[in-house]
Amino acid sequence: MSIGITAATGQLGRLVVEKLVAKDLGSQLVAIVRNPEKAGGLGVAVRQANYTDPAALDAALQGIDTLLLISSSEIGQRAAQHHNVIESAKRARVRHIVYTSLLHADRSPIDLAEEHRQTERELQDAGIPATILRNGWYTENYTNSIGGALAGGAFIGSAGQGLLALATRADYAEAAATVLAGAGHIGRVYELAGDTAVTLADLAAEISKQTGRDIPYRDLPAAEYARLLTSFGLPEGLAQTIAGWDVDASNGALFDDSRQLSALIGRPTTPLAVPVAAALAAAATRS
Repeated sequence: MSIGITAATGQLGRLVVEKLVAKDLGSQLVAIVRNPEKAGGLGVAVRQANYTDPAALDAALQGIDTLLLISSSEIGQRAAQHHNVIESAKRARVRHIVYTSLLHADRSPIDLAEEHRQTERELQDAGIPATILRNGWYTENYTNSIGGALAGGAFIGSAGQGLLALATRADYAEAAATVLAGAGHIGRVYELAGDTAVTLADLAAEISKQTGRDIPYRDLPAAEYARLLTSFGLPEGLAQTIAGWDVDASNGALFDDSRQLSALIGRPTTPLAVPVAAALAAAATRS
């Protein structure tokens, strides 16, 4: 069986490749990448293609039995790009598609959900057996801001007391690898999230604990949070979008307590202290 992985040099894709290689499946893997020069260290077969080039996708998917379609990072263009992959998969007679969607995509208020809903509907109509991995928020989406929190003396956001069922990128990668390497997953929709939900105040408390400093959480109105993000150099539209995600989180959009992720990977999801420690170490290295 050959397993194709799109966006294999991305942060998630690279981890999936590593976990499948660890399962001794490296000889079956095909990394489908935009820039082959970045794939030299993967240790698996590499084919060049991107989501906007149907001809390259047609060639890259030849002989692929199972395809991991990692959702595009280009917000607003995802549905069209995923369409190209699905159409090429049909022409190449791919037997199984695994797609990384969004937690509760069918009902999520988060603006990212609509393109995922479109792709999920297209997969239903494609005639190719599929598995949907509805990934929750990566812990790293927040821990990547720890350096700024240390510099500013507070962790800021607009998530209020919203419970966030965060899991690390490595947890989600392990779930994808488990599905790709195993059986019994066709037709399943998995709602994937961390075992223990936390608030941003909990995150700030963990930062404080590990640094020995008082790093409080400052909850801001969305407009003020977006303004501050813009002052840090983010484009205005992106800043407003990020603030909007926090508001959705404050209303429960990133909460899930089904523990499907830990059940799938056969272990508890990574506790918050671990990625916080990693982020602090990275911040110390940069300083």
